[in-house]
Amino acid sequence: MIPWSRKVSGMIRLALIASLLGSVGSHSAIHAANVEEGKRVVKAAPASPSAEGIKLEAENGILKDSVSIGTEGTGYSGSGYASFQSDGSVTLTYNAAAPELYDISIGYSAPFGDKKTHLVVNGATSEVSLAAASNFVEVSGGKAMLQAGTNTIVIEPYWGYYYIDYIKLTAAAAPDDHDVKSSLTNPNATKETKALMSYLVSQYGNKIISGQQELSSIEWINQQTGKLPAIFSTDLMDYSPSRVEYGASSNEVEKMISWYKDRGGIVALCWHWNAPTGLYNEPGKEWWRGFYTEFTTFDVQYALENPDSEDYQLLIRDIDAIAFQLKRLHDAGVPVLWRPLHEAEGGWFWWGAKGPEPTKQLWRLMYGRLTNDHGLNNLIWVWNSEKADWYPGDDVVDMASIDIYNPAGDYNPISAKYESMVSLVNDKKLVALAENGPIPDPDLLQAYGADWSFFNTWTGSIINDGIVNTAAHLNKVYNHDYVITLDELPSDLYTNCDAEDSGSGGGTK
Repeated sequence: MIPWSRKVSGMIRLALIASLLGSVGSHSAIHAANVEEGKRVVKAAPASPSAEGIKLEAENGILKDSVSIGTEGTGYSGSGYASFQSDGSVTLTYNAAAPELYDISIGYSAPFGDKKTHLVVNGATSEVSLAAASNFVEVSGGKAMLQAGTNTIVIEPYWGYYYIDYIKLTAAAAPDDHDVKSSLTNPNATKETKALMSYLVSQYGNKIISGQQELSSIEWINQQTGKLPAIFSTDLMDYSPSRVEYGASSNEVEKMISWYKDRGGIVALCWHWNAPTGLYNEPGKEWWRGFYTEFTTFDVQYALENPDSEDYQLLIRDIDAIAFQLKRLHDAGVPVLWRPLHEAEGGWFWWGAKGPEPTKQLWRLMYGRLTNDHGLNNLIWVWNSEKADWYPGDDVVDMASIDIYNPAGDYNPISAKYESMVSLVNDKKLVALAENGPIPDPDLLQAYGADWSFFNTWTGSIINDGIVNTAAHLNKVYNHDYVITLDELPSDLYTNCDAEDSGSGGGTK
């Protein structure tokens, strides 16, 4: 268990001050204006109708466009509910007596399958997943800092066709202690890998570790801020055999070894796995787009259901090819935050195109192949989807993560997704922001208790256009006491291991 308490009343939190509000973007400033200097604001809420919180009935709000009031069925509260189609919104208001931090819950029904909605509180947008539910149920919408006076709460459709019953506001309580241990699923993990995991766990809830995709973007950050991120994240994409066949090449492994040996940094990896076969390779569907579902005919479900097929053997070929590159890192002593099969639940990548079961089967196949057959003991296995029915199991996952791209300049702490991920792993594993657009504001992360282990900003315009992440915001983030940069990593990071006994391994061959 992490050796510190999150229950201490009046926990000291670094605060946003008025002179810095202009540096956090318009959306974050709305939140930040309600953070008291030096403290995490967790007070008693104003008088409410019941101890269960304040309910704002959706049918009593301002309904726009195609949103209508529904009364069919049972189980809803109040006199009805808001029926959403593909457009429109419901606007609710709440008058707070003083600035307060609230937990937000959404009462809803989603009889037509899994959906997503946008919750906009005083201009700051959060994405909330609505699991399929034929009855009316409740889901967390994260936390929000409400200002004294009038607050505006808007529900907007994202994946439409669902029913919203109410928004509930409850005074946020001090969170419980995390119950995350530093043991890894692979009992044979290297001492460097155990040491890295131990360090990650020791910082969880105390600070957030900075990360950046691509080395060129890392050097650009250094030029802008005078700091370097602690994590260098990159991609094994061009090591995919079907890309190599078309002439692709890569030197990312050499870059990772240098980052580890020469700079003492942390290495993270994803794999945009070009489909093993079935590439269209025609205008608009070029071979190098082959990790997308729409640009390949490869059927992962068929391959896994037919282990004697050529397609299955090609899966094994590709995993073995990547194992060769990971072995180079293993032999150089480099531990890796390894995040394959990312964003599977979205379905836009071929490994998630056939639903959760093939993806979970492929994950366990890969885990077993890399761990048991190839003896790769330098991998910290990072799962990267939110839905519970996609989760492959605690025995093959070391930490969980999600990829979130807020609107440009919106530096909110993404608390709804954080709480959803913590729930997914029952607060037994680290939770990280494996890809992000705007970097969450460090002050808001602390105020909301969104204890992401690390962030990892995507490359290109997302980091350097001055809009998604402004220069002022980058300088604030990279020079903030709550953010761990490369120079702040301990010199004995990979040798000082006090990790607990590792758990049993999992996976299949």
